[in-house]
Amino acid sequence: MIRVIMAEWRKLRRPTLFLGTLGAALFFTGLTSIFLYLMIDSERGNSDRGRQVSREVLELAGGSVFGFASVGGLLGVIALCVFAAQTAQEYTYGTLRNLLVRQPGRLRILAGKLIAMKLFALVLVIISAVVSIGISVALSGRAKVATDLWFTASGFHAIGQTLLNVSISVIYFGIVGMVLGLLFRSPISAISIGVLWLLIIENLIGAVKPVTLDWMPGNQLSVIAQGGSSDVSYLHALILGTLYVFVGSIVAATLFSRRDVAN
Repeated sequence: MIRVIMAEWRKLRRPTLFLGTLGAALFFTGLTSIFLYLMIDSERGNSDRGRQVSREVLELAGGSVFGFASVGGLLGVIALCVFAAQTAQEYTYGTLRNLLVRQPGRLRILAGKLIAMKLFALVLVIISAVVSIGISVALSGRAKVATDLWFTASGFHAIGQTLLNVSISVIYFGIVGMVLGLLFRSPISAISIGVLWLLIIENLIGAVKPVTLDWMPGNQLSVIAQGGSSDVSYLHALILGTLYVFVGSIVAATLFSRRDVAN
């Protein structure tokens, strides 16, 4: 198992992949955090979908990670793309056959790849959290947001809770990407279908009938990162999101263990 993890981690830490993925994550994290403070008085809103986040909200104990929690869904989409590509390309390049020669246990390979990609996702989340908190502290004075509660016991608890929620959300998004990679066995197909569903189809369906968002998988995973929303409770999102990921994982693992390894 350790060798499988190290082999997968060797691919994940390639500069083109690691730095490119980190750059995309920090871009969205920084953009969200900057807009949150620089547009705090804008009538067009300073958060997603034109929502207005007031100074009173940002001055609460969890204000330092409000922007980080908001960007959790986008970090999840990035993780989905990485997990899907790293899983499906084994079929595209035909390297899965070589892996199975050295390690015939298919589920052991799958578990090792998942653990390595989870570690990759956690590194991504931690670095993004540090950058987001740093930007929040740097811009709080300009936005006239008091930070007295940010680094108290309650503030550190809020930071830890948000870090946990975003980590769960990002890993769940990644597992969905891995499931898509195993189902379609093509990086382009897996990524395009996953992103199309999460960013377009769910929003279109939700715009026509908002109640459906209470049950959409992508919305549940985004709500987990935010710690709950006004429409969907955290517990509802966590239970339903876990159910989606669990069922998808069982189906994908079963197919992986029985299907031919060719694309």
